[in-house]
Amino acid sequence: MTIDHIYDEALRNMAAMLASFETRVPAVQRVRYKDGFVFRYTERTIEQAIIQKLARLVSGLYAARLLYHHGFFQEQAALQRMLDEFREDAMFLAYGAVTNDITDLHREYLTAFYEEEFDHDDPLRATQRRPTVPRRKIHAYISRIEGTDVDASTGVAISRTLRKAYSGFVHGASPQIMDMYGGSPPRFHVAGMLGTPHQEDYRQDFWNYMYRAICTFGLAAAVFGDAALLDTVQRYRDEFEHRSRDYGIGMPGS
Repeated sequence: MTIDHIYDEALRNMAAMLASFETRVPAVQRVRYKDGFVFRYTERTIEQAIIQKLARLVSGLYAARLLYHHGFFQEQAALQRMLDEFREDAMFLAYGAVTNDITDLHREYLTAFYEEEFDHDDPLRATQRRPTVPRRKIHAYISRIEGTDVDASTGVAISRTLRKAYSGFVHGASPQIMDMYGGSPPRFHVAGMLGTPHQEDYRQDFWNYMYRAICTFGLAAAVFGDAALLDTVQRYRDEFEHRSRDYGIGMPGS
């Protein structure tokens, strides 16, 4: 067995949980659109929003692993910036549902999330602009609910710092781009960076995203009141961490 076998198992488990969650909310409907149809959750509930965020989380993990295996670490980092937001959004919504604390911020978020991209058949004549809930407010809400050892403002600052670091990969800032440069003779590694000193860092980095995703699915199980599944996820999370250590990967000090 390799670490990839462990990842395969974890991703299959998450996909299976996602399918189970889908059965617990009103089903997706076909909605007429132009000459055909699109699929939509017409009830627009908070649980349906969580499911959609989890779908992107699992899909993104599959994609990030492909990028890692081919040495595209810049692109992996950019995608992980997206994964951070998918996970934070799922947690923000899930905490609201679990604690029965659906705030105005949650309602504002859901309104923006479910808004259609265009309000006219001709996209050039569309008039709406999707509002954006400030990320700092989502961070502050999560920090308050989790009751971390650091105060809420410090937690927000940490999240903002990490977000800024990964944003450099998304927007192509010079310091991040120059991570592609090196070798003998020095050059830009535009066809992947396998075998470079960055490889081990991104190997560990991907593991962190897998671990956090498993934790997020545990929180989602709590949303649906499935205590047995929550217990299973928590035990699997510990097993995932333990088995990963055989491959020299996992949490520092674990």
